[in-house]
Parts: sequence; C-alpha cells; structure tokens
Amino acid sequence: MDRMNKFQDTRSVFFIADFAKSKGNYIVDADGNTLLDVFAQIASIPLGYNSPAFLELTNKPAFQTALANRAALGVNPTEDWVDSVQNAFMKVAPKGMSNVFTVMCGSCANENAFKTAFMYQAAKRRGDKDFSLDELHSCMKNQAPGSPDMSILSFGQGFHGRLFGSLAATSSKALHKIDIPAFDWPRAPFPALKYPLDQNKEHNRAIEKASIEAVDLLLQNKTRPVAAVIVEPIQSEGGDNHASPEYFRNLQAVCKAHDVLFIVDEVQTGVGASGTFWAHEAWNLPTAPDMVTFSKKFQAAGFYLHPRLRPSQPYRLYNTWMGDPVRAMQAVAIVNEIENKDLLSNVKQVGDYLQKKLKSMADRKLLSDVRGQGALIAFDLETPAKRDKFLIDMRQRGVNIGGCGERTVRLRPMLTFQPHHADILLDTMEATLTS
Repeated sequence: MDRMNKFQDTRSVFFIADFAKSKGNYIVDADGNTLLDVFAQIASIPLGYNSPAFLELTNKPAFQTALANRAALGVNPTEDWVDSVQNAFMKVAPKGMSNVFTVMCGSCANENAFKTAFMYQAAKRRGDKDFSLDELHSCMKNQAPGSPDMSILSFGQGFHGRLFGSLAATSSKALHKIDIPAFDWPRAPFPALKYPLDQNKEHNRAIEKASIEAVDLLLQNKTRPVAAVIVEPIQSEGGDNHASPEYFRNLQAVCKAHDVLFIVDEVQTGVGASGTFWAHEAWNLPTAPDMVTFSKKFQAAGFYLHPRLRPSQPYRLYNTWMGDPVRAMQAVAIVNEIENKDLLSNVKQVGDYLQKKLKSMADRKLLSDVRGQGALIAFDLETPAKRDKFLIDMRQRGVNIGGCGERTVRLRPMLTFQPHHADILLDTMEATLTS
C-alpha cells in the first residue's frame, strides 16, 4: 500500500488482493488471509475467481491471437468477432432486441445510449432532410440548432456512471458530482418503498403512483425536450432501491405516450444475478425497452438497441476499440457456463434461502428492510456509522462485503454462490451483529 500510494491514490482500497491464490467464491489478500467474497469486485465477477472456464480460454490460439493483437473493431473486426457477438451478446439478447453496440465500460454504455437517443430524436424532427448548413456550423460552436437543447430524465438516487453525460444523470452521492460542471437535466423521484411489502401495500401503491405522475409532468415540459428516460431495475449505488413490476410497466407506458425512449440500465443487475438473465424480465413488459445497457458481470460492455435507432450515417457511434475481443470470448464462456450448469436456478435457490434467513434476523431486530431479487439482496442497519463498522468487522471476520446508500448493506455474490457459502455469511453476520 505504501509503495502504491507514491504513484496512485489508495484511500479507497479495502486491501491488496492476491488473485493467483483466490479461488471460486473466496478472495485471498496479500497477507494470505482468505475471505468469503460477497462484494465480488463491485458485483462484476460472474463465475468465481480463476474459473476453469476462463483459464481454459488461455490455451486457445484464437484467444492468444486476440491478446497479442488488439483490434480497432470499427475498421478491422477480426474474423471471429461476429462469432462472439452471436454466441455471447445475441444469444442472451433481451426479447425483441436484435442489435448490440459494444464499448469498454458501463459509463461508456450509458453515454453512447444517450447519444443514440439524441440522434434518433433529432433525426425524427428533421425528417428526410439532410443536415442544414446552420446545424453543421452551429454544432462546432456547441450552439443550437446543431447542438440542440435536449435532455435525459433520470431518477433521484440513481447511478449511471462517472462520465459527463452519465454523471449528469447520476444522483447517488454528492461526492461523485461536486466540482464537475453538469447538464441541467430533469430528475424524478424514485419510489421509496416501505418494508415489509405485504404490510405497506397502500403506501407503496401511492408512492409509485406519485412517481409516475412526476415523470409525466416532467415529460410535458417542451422547453428542454426529454429524449429518453433511464432507470435501473434496482438502484444499486443509491441504496438498493426497488419498485414493483407494475411501476416499470407504467413508466414504459408514460414514455411511449410522450414519444420518449425507454433505457434500462442493467450494468449492475444484468447477467443472472437477479435469477433471470436480465432483471427487467421480471417486469413482463408488453414490448422490449428501446435500449438496455450492460457491463460488469458480462466482462464486456455495451447496449442493446433496435435497428431503427441506428444513426443514418457511419462514425456517429464510434471509438477506437468499440469493444474487446478478449472480453467477448470470456462473455461466450459466461453464457455457456450459465446454461450448462443451470446457474440461474442456483441463484434463485440461494437467493430465496438468503432472504428467508435475513428476514428472520430482521424479526429479531438485528437488521431491517430486507429486500431482493434473486441474489441481488440488501438490508439496512440503524445508522450509517453502524453500517460502516459492520462492513469493517465483517472483513476482519473473513467476509468481504460492501455497502451502498446511506446505511444499506448490499450482497453481490457470484452466480456460483452455494447454500453452504450462505451459511458462512449468515453465521458471520450473526456473530458480528450480536457481539
């Protein structure tokens, strides 16, 4: 840590990891301590550390070639790139979505989804006309009409990334945003559900209705037209905030009524952690979202879209790498492992078991507000200070665990997390909370 701090800021570091010794659901630190990991590199490890499915890739010539030769996929896609696209991204594409644009990270995925929304809405207004000289000249000065005054509507406590557009749509922590110039984009309240759900039905229905009405009102403001609404299935960084499937169906309906695109941010919730490959599958939407962004557990990043959203000119959605063949090959392995080992069923089983046990702990007043979807589970402690102490104490007892929001503990286990791992977690929590 001392050596690294000379060159890089280490104030956010939990501990130095020894990935060579880490295995499965366990991470090993540089001092040789082994910890059960339910934080999983900020929810980004799908199959466990040193997964045989990944290690076997290193023996394949195609993987070695991809490691030795980084392709600029926009100009020279590799011969096997389309195989990875088909066998990873399109094999598990959300129902009704037939195109994918690959990038490097979750923030990049959301940023390019925003650009897609702006270009689509501008093209609709322009009709069959080409760009005007006024548009072409004014955009070079960052002025209208070439740089139109459009916006993205997001939600309070949402997190969509740390680049300029994605950060403007983020409101989970002030520290993420302070000192950074931001777009003046609208923000709606996300429903703050009360738990247990079965005892607060009337309140939760009312709070969800109020949120939809707020969105509807904001979308009526035409002085700065909204191109798209972006929402997370579970507001992960903002405190693991949930809403009902009916809420999201109503949200999509409001977007359609105002001719506004509907973007679902599945960067943290996607790739099986919810018990379905995509968390939004639980909503039973009448039609597919307009775009779905992904990263983290897929190792690769990007967003799904419909062909009608493709820009009419090339180079408008573009960068040097446009994805990574190495990570795409890993994504193929992830999809195959999920299918071959029925990991979605495992997630549902372990998630149900964990939620049942945690609710029993809530009944004993050790914690509160247990909520979850699959293994994306969270609960609250009494104060932020108690939550922070709990996280440190858990690591000292051999469980790597993370927090979010003001006083929330979030569980982000890998897809291979088993009931006996859950018992270790629960026993360690019991000892920590009662000591």
